Amino acid sequence: MFDQVTLGLNVDPFILSALKEDITSEDVSTNSVMPTPTPGVVDLICKQDGIICGLQVFERVFTLLDPSTKAEFYVKDGDHVENKQLIGKVYGDIRVLLCGERTALNYLQRMSGIATYTSQVAALLEGTGIKLLDTRKTSPNNRIFEKYSVRIGGGNNHRYNLSDGVLLKDNHIGAAGGVKQAISMAKAYAPFVRKIEVEVENLDMVKEAVEAGADIIMLDNMTTEQLKESIDYIAGRAEIEVSGNVTKENIARLTGLGVNYVSSGALTHSAPIMDLSMKNLHAVE
Repeated sequence: MFDQVTLGLNVDPFILSALKEDITSEDVSTNSVMPTPTPGVVDLICKQDGIICGLQVFERVFTLLDPSTKAEFYVKDGDHVENKQLIGKVYGDIRVLLCGERTALNYLQRMSGIATYTSQVAALLEGTGIKLLDTRKTSPNNRIFEKYSVRIGGGNNHRYNLSDGVLLKDNHIGAAGGVKQAISMAKAYAPFVRKIEVEVENLDMVKEAVEAGADIIMLDNMTTEQLKESIDYIAGRAEIEVSGNVTKENIARLTGLGVNYVSSGALTHSAPIMDLSMKNLHAVE
């Protein structure tokens, strides 16, 4: 969950930016029909089955607009929810509830969609010992929300950003002049506590990576036969990650091969949203 420090330091600036995107000067529609403060309440309703995620962020949208706004939730992040289920209520000035509705739902729908899709993919790896990882293929300025959603859905986070770890991809290798050269340069530059991971595309590159002492070898976009051949050659001399267009539909082929990790950009870039709605808004005494 997001603690108060994370909310205040890391999350608030992004939420405020999203609100500014949606309200450049005023909410003309709301101000037309609600010229004065009026206490109200609105239901938060789920419109399909899935894993709920982002409730704190949803609430934070409204409390940034008006700290007196209160949310009451009947579920928590990570819970399975069902179509037509009432999952919470929001109490506050009706003008605030209307102004924040779209931004709050955008976060909750996107985060719940990622958690739901991740949960479905993770279920396909259950009992295999393979860790499911996300990637940096996230929406700009939404990485903190999307990677949190992956964890809630039962996945694991790969490096958060470029400062987190050494991952030598094809263009790094090209710039360095080859796999061995790239690994050697990375070992000389990076602190000794950091593992060196290298992305390879064929058996020759695998052999170079093993010889150069890579800690993790990422087998990228390989056929099943290429994977088997590469894994047999590595023979436990490095940890193995498989990547490259991994989705819910094809991940089953990677089980039983002896890999340690499977990374999937689809967890964040291709997960559909989960349909949620704010309904039954009305004034209260």
